Amino acid sequence: MEPFIDSDKDSLLLTSNHLRDSLLFSFTALLLVWGAHIFRTFNGFDPADYGIIPRSTYGLRGILTAPLVHGSMAHIASNSVPLLVLSSLTFYFYKRVAIPAFALIYFGTGILVWLFARPVSHIGASGVVYGLVAFLFWNGITRGSVRSIILSLVVLFFYSGMFVGILPNEAGVSWESHLLGSFSGILAAFWFKSQLEDEEMTNRDPFADERHIPAQRFLPEGIFDKTKLQRQQEAEEEARRVQEELERLRREQQQFFPPFWNQNSTW
Repeated sequence: MEPFIDSDKDSLLLTSNHLRDSLLFSFTALLLVWGAHIFRTFNGFDPADYGIIPRSTYGLRGILTAPLVHGSMAHIASNSVPLLVLSSLTFYFYKRVAIPAFALIYFGTGILVWLFARPVSHIGASGVVYGLVAFLFWNGITRGSVRSIILSLVVLFFYSGMFVGILPNEAGVSWESHLLGSFSGILAAFWFKSQLEDEEMTNRDPFADERHIPAQRFLPEGIFDKTKLQRQQEAEEEARRVQEELERLRREQQQFFPPFWNQNSTW
């Protein structure tokens, strides 16, 4: 059985470097969001102009820009912490697929909102946040590795309350972005489920080796299916093989340890 922790792969240096790389992308994304908000605050443009306006040619650019613009300080603050935490978890635990999965969630959410949402301007990064929650949760189901299941339960514990946001129960909130972002996250989880991380391939099933050990049998398999004649022939063959092996060993012994005298000669 492979060890649950491999010292060659889980050294403090490797872990710290990996954590740094994961946080680098997350803080970069957060800086872009806050930079766009500060720029909007000082220039006074309407964020709705850069949102997703469904089924409108003009609103197509919102697929790229909508997650970067927010309507108020409270709006951007509510998205900042979950965006930072969830993107960091995604890049730390699923580094092999993090970038394509994030891109699929980002653009997939925008495209689905443009196709199916109400004809109003949809802004904010909440759709991406919901997509990341769904991606991390469903990875525990689609991948089945120990750590993906644990991470899925952690995300469920801390962010289960967010799923109320997929219901149209609050005015001025793009519940469609939440719902369709969740669909994008589920799609990303299924799309990349076969691209396992190195740690997942090592620890996917810690008891697999034991389960594949062949059963030890007291008697040879199929012994009761043989006839009496077959068993007698096999016994004779085994006795003949043993006799031949003994003769071979005796000849080798005589070759390396010859007798002191020739018993067939006389003095």
